[in-house]
Order: sequence, then structure tokens, then C-alpha cells
Amino acid sequence: MEIRLVLVLTENHSLVASRDLRALVRLAREAEDAGVDAVMLSDHLVLGAGAGAAGRPENPRDYAAPGNQDPATPWPDSVVLMSAIAAVTTRLRIVAGAIIAPLRHPILLAHQLAALDLLSEGRLVVQPTVSWHEDEYRALGVPFRRRGRLLDEHLQAYKRLWSQSPASFHGEHYRFDEVWMEPKAFRPEGPRMWFGGIEISPFIVRRLIEHGHGFHPFGQPTRAQMAPIRKGLAAAGRSMDELEVVGGLRARFPSPDRPADLDEAAERSIPAQLAEGYTTFCFNPSQYTDDAGDVPELCRRLVQRAAALS
Repeated sequence: MEIRLVLVLTENHSLVASRDLRALVRLAREAEDAGVDAVMLSDHLVLGAGAGAAGRPENPRDYAAPGNQDPATPWPDSVVLMSAIAAVTTRLRIVAGAIIAPLRHPILLAHQLAALDLLSEGRLVVQPTVSWHEDEYRALGVPFRRRGRLLDEHLQAYKRLWSQSPASFHGEHYRFDEVWMEPKAFRPEGPRMWFGGIEISPFIVRRLIEHGHGFHPFGQPTRAQMAPIRKGLAAAGRSMDELEVVGGLRARFPSPDRPADLDEAAERSIPAQLAEGYTTFCFNPSQYTDDAGDVPELCRRLVQRAAALS
């Protein structure tokens, strides 16, 4: 089985200056040159004071989690940045690893994602999510308590817009009639889609069954904990083998002011997750170095290690 590696491009502000978006594009191109399969970007439009209600990570290189973020954390627009990456790469998959769909209108987001998927010639992967930050919804005037229903209508609307012209949709929150959205995505069914969350809820299972090509949880549930997904897929005539199951390297920082060891993280994380059915592994380079010049070599080492484990 081929192991796929995904370099996380957001949350690298300890490695590159937060305003240097070209540096992130360069990291993506270096990852492609090193043999990495994909780069991933996450999403926030704005953060409020509540973003840091749970404190801060002990080490600033650690992953962001709900409630542990400095409100000044940089989150550059992922669609814009992914477009730049698509223009300078040819093989690399580009993963919108969390795009907060309910904060946009489905026609707008379907239009942007279709163009990006076409520009990249089908290399786009989208993980639509509802996210967790109520302040962000409030700032944009979107009802936080309805975010799950809004996402479900987004997914239904995308299918119409990407496959039909003219397209119509009548939902509780969004409605449109006889519209032409062109150009359409690279494939008639649109980009590949991942779903995930903090828990394996019935909502996640349903979206995976109806729309999903990959399962990307927050954390690493075991094979046993994934049983509801297997059961739901089987009932729909699908198999878990159809899904890309996305885990990741977990850094163990020697101190709050030092990066972790990549080889140790890979050795500790990859074999154990492979045994639980994971196929794809995310890693954030800023967790393993403070020098952006080290990233190409880090990528090459990890690609070689993954090949040896395949």
C-alpha cells in the first residue's frame, strides 16, 4: 500500500513570516519536488476574543485546536493561496483541509472551488466543515446553531451546480432557480471530498456516505471506533476501502521553545496508524525545524521513510 504524505501549509507562522505568502507557495513547490503527495490549508475568515478561551499551546509550534488560538493567528485566504499553488505545481494535490462552508453562499463557494479544481486539473480535495468558533459566525451574521443544516444544503447545492446547467435548488436557507454556473469543475461530480470532526457523529457518517472520498478526523480514532463508518458505508453498498483515511504525525516537543524530532515522530506515529487502517499522514514542517531552508530535506527524509514502510 502506498503511503501518502500531506504537508500542512497553514500554522507555519513560527517558520515563515505571517505576511510572506510567497514563502508558503515556495514550500508547496519544494514539497512537490521532494515527492510529497499533497499540501493542506485550513480556514478562518476572522477570529474573535473567544478563540483563545482555552489558553495557548505550551509550544507555539503545536497544532491549533478549538479555543487555544491567539486571535491574531494568521489565516490567509485559502482559496487565493491554493490558486497560486495550483499555478506553480503539476502533480501535487491541493487540500482545502477545512473550509468553513456556512460562512459563504453555496453559489460563491461552488464557483470558486470549480475554478480552482479546473485550474489544478482535478488535483483539488475539499473538506467542507462547520468549525467551532461562534465569534466568527457572529461577525459574519450567520446563525451558528444552524451551521450543520447550512453545510448540508451547501453539499446538495454543489452537486446541482457542478453537474447541471441550468441548476435549481430549493432549501430552507438557500434557494436559486435556473442558473448557469460556468466553467464547471474538472470532473462532473466536482472535487474529491473529505469529512471529519472531533467525534464520529451521525452527521459525519451520513456526509461520508453521501459525498465522501476520505475521512480526516481531528485526532486518530482506532479501527474499532470507526465501526459506525464501516457499517454505514456497507449499508449504502460502499466499502471502507473506498475512503482515504487521514491521520498524522504527532510531534513530541523536548521543551516549549524547541522543535520536535521528525524521525522520532514518524517512527512513533506511522506504523501504529497504519495498523488501524490509516493511509495518509499529515505533517507540519514548523514542528520540526525553525529554518525554512530545512524543509526540502525534511520532506525527502519523510518520503523515503514512508516508502520503506509501504
